[in-house]
Amino acid sequence: MIANLLVAYDGSSQAQKAFAFGLEMAQKHDARLAVVSVARLPEPPVAVEMQAVLDNATVYYQSHFAEMKAKAAAKGVKVDFEVRVGHPAEQIARLAEERKMDAIVMGHRGESLLQKWLVGSVAKRVLSYAPCTVIVVRG
Repeated sequence: MIANLLVAYDGSSQAQKAFAFGLEMAQKHDARLAVVSVARLPEPPVAVEMQAVLDNATVYYQSHFAEMKAKAAAKGVKVDFEVRVGHPAEQIARLAEERKMDAIVMGHRGESLLQKWLVGSVAKRVLSYAPCTVIVVRG
């Protein structure tokens, strides 16, 4: 049974499809939905930069989250949103473990060549290290 579902969201069209899939799944299973977005730190990371990255990412994702929250409310799905800083695959797997998620839903690839490589590698890493089922949405 799926009671807790995590959607990894990076703003790409693939992530939007993953959210739509996760929302339908949460509605069908009467599950709680959590959405996580992860901002990457510049290399090498500096403590002062970390807060600025988190602040900027939070502002960016809040505009996306407002629309997503409305879609979830229309379907009667409870949803939480969180922005983290770090390596996306590590943060996604860590949050899934911390919250004892039953499944993770994420997109397969990003839009640009760089995003396709980065997001593709994120999906592969999440598949390798996640403590639960991982559903990779394609298309």
